[in-house]
Order: sequence, then C-alpha cells, then structure tokens
Amino acid sequence: MTTTTPIGPRPYQSYVYAYPHKTAYRRFADRPALRELWAGEPRDALSLYAHIPFCEVRCGFCNLFTRVGAPEGLTGRYLDALDRQATAVRDALGDGAPVRFATAAFGGGTPTFLTAGELERLCDITEKRMGVDLRAVPFSVETSPATATRDRLAVLAERGATRLSIGVQTFDGTEARAAVRPQRRAEVEAALGRIRDAGTPVLNIDLIYGIDGQTPESWRRSLDAALAWRPEELYLYPLYKRPLTALGRREGTEADGEAAWDTQRLALYRQGRDHLRERGYEQTSMRMFRRTDAPPQGPDDYACQTDGMIGLGCGARSYTATHHYSFDYAVNMTEIRGIIDTYTATEEFDRAEIGYVLDPRGDDARRRHLLQSLLQAEGLATAGYRERFGAEAGDDFAAELERFTARGWLDPDAPAGVLRLSPEGLAHSDALGPELFSPAVRALMAGYEAK
Repeated sequence: MTTTTPIGPRPYQSYVYAYPHKTAYRRFADRPALRELWAGEPRDALSLYAHIPFCEVRCGFCNLFTRVGAPEGLTGRYLDALDRQATAVRDALGDGAPVRFATAAFGGGTPTFLTAGELERLCDITEKRMGVDLRAVPFSVETSPATATRDRLAVLAERGATRLSIGVQTFDGTEARAAVRPQRRAEVEAALGRIRDAGTPVLNIDLIYGIDGQTPESWRRSLDAALAWRPEELYLYPLYKRPLTALGRREGTEADGEAAWDTQRLALYRQGRDHLRERGYEQTSMRMFRRTDAPPQGPDDYACQTDGMIGLGCGARSYTATHHYSFDYAVNMTEIRGIIDTYTATEEFDRAEIGYVLDPRGDDARRRHLLQSLLQAEGLATAGYRERFGAEAGDDFAAELERFTARGWLDPDAPAGVLRLSPEGLAHSDALGPELFSPAVRALMAGYEAK
C-alpha cells in the first residue's frame, strides 16, 4: 500500500457537498415569501428531501443536526409540523406550470427512527401534500443497524424505495468503540440481512477510515465484510473530529499529529479505492463507489448544479436560483432540542427565515457550478458552463485551475470540453472544494458562532 506524504494544503479540511456552506447562512431581514422565491422557477425536475432529526444514539464523530431519542409524542408533533410545512410549500409553488419531482430522499438523523406507521405518514405527506410519485422516481432512505426492522423496511419497500443507505462505519468492535459508536457486529449483519430480504434494488454501506487504532489489515477486513453483501454502492468517508462532537472534545483532535493522521487517512483511502476498483466498483466521487453491474435506479434527470431542491423538516435546505434557505443549525444537543421545539410549534411556514442570497449568474453561482461538477468523477462540461454563464470556466477560475494543475489535481487526458479531476485530485477533494469558496462565504463562515 502506498503511503505518500501529503503535498500542498492539508488534504482533509472540509467535507463539501453543498455550496454555500450552511455556516454562511444568516437571517433574512426581509423574510421573503416562498411564493415570491419560487415564482418563475423551473419546476419540471425538482428534488425533495425530508429531514428526520432523531437518532437512537449519537456517534462520537457526528455533527449532524439530530437529537438522541424523542420524548412521548415528539415525533408525532414533528410530523404534524412537517405536514404544515409541506402544505405551505406546495401552496407557494402555485397553480402555474406543472410541478414534477425527479428524485426524493429521506435523511437525518435516522428516518427509520420513526415507527412503521410514522413512516407511512411521512410517505403520505410526501405524496399527497407535495405530489411526489415515490414509486416512479429514485427514492433513497437512510437507516441504521438498530432501526432497520422488518416492519419499517416493508413499508419503505411497498412505498417504492429504490435505495437504502446504512451507516455501518466499521465491522470492528474495537474501532466502533474508539469512534464512540455503540454497535455489535452481529446486529449489523442481521440488519444487512433484513435489508437484502426486503428486496430494495440498491444497498449502500457507509464505512469510515482514519479511526484511532485502525490498521490496513482491519480496514481491509471491514471492506471485505461489506463486500460480502455485494452492495450496489459503498461510501468511504474520512474521519473528522469536529468541534462540539464527542471526539472533538477529547484530547488529541485533528491539530495533534495532523501530518501523520493525514498520511494515514490518505493511505487508507487509496487502499480502499484500489480494493473496490479491483472488485468491480467504479469510483464516481472521492467517497462514492458503485458496482459496475448494479441495476439502474430509474430515471434521474435532476442536476444539482441547476435544478431546485425543496427541503422539508427543520434540518433541510431548499434551493432556488437566487436563495438557499433553511432553519437554524446547531450541533450542541441543548440547542438542537430548542430548534426542534420551535419547529414543532410553528404554524406558518410561508416565509424563508435563514439562508444566503445568490446572483444566479454571479460569482457564487459560478463557484457552486464548478465545485459541484468537479467533485464528481465525470467532471465539468465546459459547454454547459458557457451556456449558463456566457463565459469560460477557464477564464473565470484561471488562478484556481492553474494551482490545481500544478498540484496534479486535474486530469491532463480528459476529453476535449471536459474539466475533471485526476485520481490525485479526487483524493484531495476535501482540500479542493474549500479552495473554491468565495471571500464573502469564507468571511461569513469565519464569523459563525458554533452552537
């Protein structure tokens, strides 16, 4: 296994999946009406995301917006609020151009924290309030070993789920304890068996590398344990020790021995990447690997660079061409509980409260388009960028692309009209992404007070 020492900026800076980052969001002074935000927006290929902010436990590395457990009646009140929000959003879309959803997902938290009956209700809200045909679009749901029960999985299968994603992280008990993740391998294997029995077309397994005490040998054992289930997808995540998480509060966080830890994570990443490629998996991003013979999930014409997203739930984001918006964000459990309580007590959901304003042809929109394209293995089609912005990406980002080229992060053999990352560039996605943040976004993120 190669143990190349990192060159250039630290390779593990920030996991970037959306831009601008949520810590750049601020309260809107004018609280724009959703009906105004969605007026004139294309609505023939929207994405819907429903957020369920509950988990049975909180892992040591987790900084997601989720609370542990739920007092009696809270999940019901949460679904009541989500129903009110869905009604308001659907009304804001108006009676003009037909609304069509191209993809749907339930995330969290852990959506399968809900009971089977509550999952039925969540599907009903999605279909009857929002008009999503769950059986006709790619429909993904996140689950966990403890909550992937037969009755819940049966509901999701019957309602059309095409993909189930389960966070396993490691099959090694010692590593699970080091990551502050209470789980037993027998429980994990049983859950994977139930998911396979449910017949959902795509199984995704999440694994983490860089856990304290993890070795190349133990990492390979976890990879092989996952491969034994022939998952259609595997996500390989580097461990981060973030502020306000259990691991982040311990001694020995990222700042201590960072160079050695970076080298370890890069080596484990490359080991995992090569191991999966040799076993019939195609790399589609730094994290995602898909089995080359996996069945297609169905039509999916949603493009994250250009199409809108509607988020339901207090941890979900929504995107129009000019506004990204959501509710408040926190990691601290006390703060999260307060935000959830405020959400469940809210009666009116017809205005955007917190977010970021973009010029649809301006600098941040261009950065978002480039970033979200480059972080996928297929890269950026320069003609699409030109058509959207009336400019060349190579001109708009000459300095950044020159740096990436000098570091060997861009593929010199990419087809004409395509900018894409080299294998080394994909490996450094968590450094490349943050380098594309605008000065304005950086300033807002720096001014964010973690809570």
